[in-house]
Amino acid sequence: MAHQILSLKWRPRIFSEVIGQDHIMHTLVNAFKSNMVAQAYMFTGPRGVGKTTTARIVAKALNCQNIPGIGCKDCTNCNEISVYFLSCLLNILPIL
Repeated sequence: MAHQILSLKWRPRIFSEVIGQDHIMHTLVNAFKSNMVAQAYMFTGPRGVGKTTTARIVAKALNCQNIPGIGCKDCTNCNEISVYFLSCLLNILPIL
C-alpha cells in the first residue's frame, strides 16, 4: 500500500464535501445551477483556508464530462485534475 499525505487523502473533491466554507460553496453552487458562472473568481485569504482546493473543485465542475456544474470523481477530466496531470491547471498560483 502506497503512503499518502493526510492533507491530500482527505482533501474535498466536490462541492458537497467542503466543510466550513458554506457561504462560498452556496454562492458557487448557485452560480452553476443558474448557469451564471463568472469569467473569473479570485480566492483570497490566509494560508490553509482552502483556496487551491476550491479552485480545483471549480475546475472540475467546469470541465466534468459526466455531471457538468457539479463535478464527479469518475470522468477523465476530473481524474486528471485530481492527480495534477491537466497541464493548464497544474500551476494555480497565488497573486503576490
